[in-house]
Amino acid sequence: MRYSILAAVVATVGFSSAALAQGLTVAVSWSNFQEERWKTDEAAIKAALEAAGNKYISADAQASEAKQLTDIEALIAQGADALIILAYNKDAIGPAVEKAAAEGIPVVAYDRLIEDPRAFYLSFDNKGVGKIIAESVVAAAPKGNFAIIKGDPGDANAGFLREGMEEVLAPRVAAGDIKIVGEQFTSGWKPEGAQENMEQILTANNNAVDAVLAQNDGMAGGAIAALQAQGLAIPVGGQDGDLAALNRVARGQQVVSVWKDSRQLGARAAEIASALAGGTALDAIPGAVKWSGGEKGVEMNAIFLDPTPITKANLNLVIDAGHISKAQACEGAAADVAACK
Repeated sequence: MRYSILAAVVATVGFSSAALAQGLTVAVSWSNFQEERWKTDEAAIKAALEAAGNKYISADAQASEAKQLTDIEALIAQGADALIILAYNKDAIGPAVEKAAAEGIPVVAYDRLIEDPRAFYLSFDNKGVGKIIAESVVAAAPKGNFAIIKGDPGDANAGFLREGMEEVLAPRVAAGDIKIVGEQFTSGWKPEGAQENMEQILTANNNAVDAVLAQNDGMAGGAIAALQAQGLAIPVGGQDGDLAALNRVARGQQVVSVWKDSRQLGARAAEIASALAGGTALDAIPGAVKWSGGEKGVEMNAIFLDPTPITKANLNLVIDAGHISKAQACEGAAADVAACK
């Protein structure tokens, strides 16, 4: 399995075996490892590093800006040759990049933007994800009162997702078909925070909400819990391909979960970090593009992977890919889910 992951990455990214330096230590700083999806990312990173003869070390910042900075100092002290950073706060992470640069240690900004030209940015097309969520929910609810449950305000992805949603919503809002009746950030992307936000939006609107755009699956689950407490079943969209969310899709409780294959992202990060540690220049990473779409307009080298929307119609994709078992996906499934028959 580990070697098949590496082979797939080499084939996709274009690294030659000679470019994959061995005997390196690659450190990962996780922002908040309690989220389900990061365990999948970690497994892919570890497998690819091990297959290439490199070592994995890590630390969990536990949703603390201060701890993430001290974590990274400790990882550097442990001999990290490259850093993969899932930043908890895009603005607070700057000193860590400065420290790494001073030590000559390359940085991969993993899934979340660190707007610094010295970092290599690897993520999915988050604006595209936001657009897919909105398109899927609007297809199920073309008119009505919409609520938007956004992620952490310190994460640039929350803004990118909202931009993608706006492309779909703006003309419909202008036409009077859709009204945004509630929109709130959620600290740490926490499901319980999303549930509280959804409860407040429902209270403020006397439960007159017709659809919800949630910026990840954990928060979609929190929003659905708030809706169910009020006896409401309305279209809700999310992203990440969380196992619980995919089951909600099968049950008809969630319209879409935009799947960002974390196995692909993790393996790619491991190979990029290894290549950079081995001396490959940022702009020499195969597939890298110049990108300056961040808040500050800083030009960076980046790679963006394509997401896949998972609905009732194509639930088989995640089952066939081994991301989730049929039993897990299909427990309590609605009768019209072909993948569960």
